[in-house]
Amino acid sequence: MPSREWWLLLRKELQELANSRSWWLLLVLVGLLVGHAFIDATSSYAEASGAGGGPAALSQGLNPLSGIVVPVFGAYDLAGMLLFPFVVIRSIAAERDSGALVLLLQAPVRVHNLIVAKGVALLMGWIAAGLPGLLALLWWRAMHGHLHAPEVATVLLGHLLRGALTIGIGAAAGALAASAASAAILALAFTLGTWALDYAAAARGGWFQLIAAYTPSAALRTFEQGELRASTVAVMLVMTGGGLAVAVQWLQTGRTTARRAKGLGAVLVVVVAAALASSRFRSSTDVSEDRRNSFSGADELALRRIDSPLSIEVHLSPEDPRRSDLERGVFAKLRRTMRDVRITYVARGRSGLFERDADHYGEVWYQIAGRRAMTRSATEEIVLETIYDVAALTPPVSAAAEPYPGYPLRATPAHASLAFFALWPLIVGLAWWQSRRAFITHPSLP
Repeated sequence: MPSREWWLLLRKELQELANSRSWWLLLVLVGLLVGHAFIDATSSYAEASGAGGGPAALSQGLNPLSGIVVPVFGAYDLAGMLLFPFVVIRSIAAERDSGALVLLLQAPVRVHNLIVAKGVALLMGWIAAGLPGLLALLWWRAMHGHLHAPEVATVLLGHLLRGALTIGIGAAAGALAASAASAAILALAFTLGTWALDYAAAARGGWFQLIAAYTPSAALRTFEQGELRASTVAVMLVMTGGGLAVAVQWLQTGRTTARRAKGLGAVLVVVVAAALASSRFRSSTDVSEDRRNSFSGADELALRRIDSPLSIEVHLSPEDPRRSDLERGVFAKLRRTMRDVRITYVARGRSGLFERDADHYGEVWYQIAGRRAMTRSATEEIVLETIYDVAALTPPVSAAAEPYPGYPLRATPAHASLAFFALWPLIVGLAWWQSRRAFITHPSLP
C-alpha cells in the first residue's frame, strides 16, 4: 500500500501540474485539434452517407471506428508525439535545474517514490486532456451515431498506453539530459528515430519489420484496428516502466557517476529482456464489430486443428503492394489463429527488379509437414485454399455470415466550431485563472 510520503508527493505533483502553463496550453491545443478532426470526420462521413443529395457509399463501408473514432483520437497521437513530451520533461528537468530536486532528496525523499508520483500525476493530466475526445464521442451519439463499446474502449486503452509511454520516454530524457532544452531534443530524436524505423521496415522488411511492430505509431495502429494484442500491451508497459526506472537510477544524486551508470546498464538489460519475452505473447482478441482481424468461425476452427508449423516463403519486395496486403491481412490473421507460423521473406531488394531469382518473383510458397504449394495471389480465399491443400484438410463449409450492416449517418454537428474553437479555450482559460488564484491565496494547497 502506498506510504504517506508517496501521497504527499502525489499531492505536490498534482499541484505543480495545475500550475504548469505547458499543461494548460496542451489542453487548449488538444481541444482545437480534436475539434478540427471531429468536424472534418463527421462531414466526410455524412458525405459518404449521401448527404446533400450525392450518391451514398455502400453501407457496409461506413464504419464509425474507421470513420469517426480513429480520426478524432488521431489528434492525441499528434499531441503525444509533439506536445505532451514537453509537459513531462518540464516536470523532471525543471525541478532538477532549479535545485528543488536536491532539496527534496535531502528531506529525505526516496527517488522511486518521487518518480512514480510524477508519473501518476502526469498520467492523470493526460487523462484530463482526453475530455475533448470524449465530448466528441458523446456529441456523435447525440447525433444518433453508432458506437461499438469494445472498439471504443480498445482505442482509448491504446491512447492511454501511448500517453504512459510518452511519460516514460520523457522522464528518461529529462533525467539523462543536462537541461530541459537538451531533454526536449533527446525526446524529439526518439520520435524521429521511430519514424525512421517505420520507414526502414516498409523499405527493407526483415528484422526492421519485427522491431517496428512495437514503435508507438505501429502499436497504436493495432488498437485502432480493433485488436487487443497482449504482446503490444506488455511491450508498451515494459517500455514505460523502463523509462521511469532509467530516471530513478540517474537521479540518484548521492551516488557516483560510475555507480549510476552500472545501475542504468542493468536497467537497460532487464528492459530489453522483458520486452523480448513480452513480444512472444500470443494472446489476441478481435473486438472489432466487423471482425476485420479474424477469419470466419469455421476457418478458425479448421486452422487451429493444424498441429504442424506452417512455413511461408515470400518472394515479394518490401515495397510491393501485394506484400503489404498479405502482411496486414491474411498473415496477421494467421498469426492470431495458428500455433506456429514462420514467414520468410526471400526478396531483399526494394523493388524486386534486380533479384537473383527474378523468375520466381511474386511466388508465395506454403509448406506443412513436407508438403508444399505455391500461389501468387494475396486473396484470403485462395490463400486458405492453398493452406488446406498442403495440410491435407477438406476446406470447411462456412455458414453464410451475417454481413456487417454499416451505419450511415447524414447529420453533421451543429455549432461544433463554437464549442471546440471558442468555448473550450475559454473554459480552460477560466480554469487556469482559478487555479492560479487559488495557489496565490493558499499556496500550501494543491
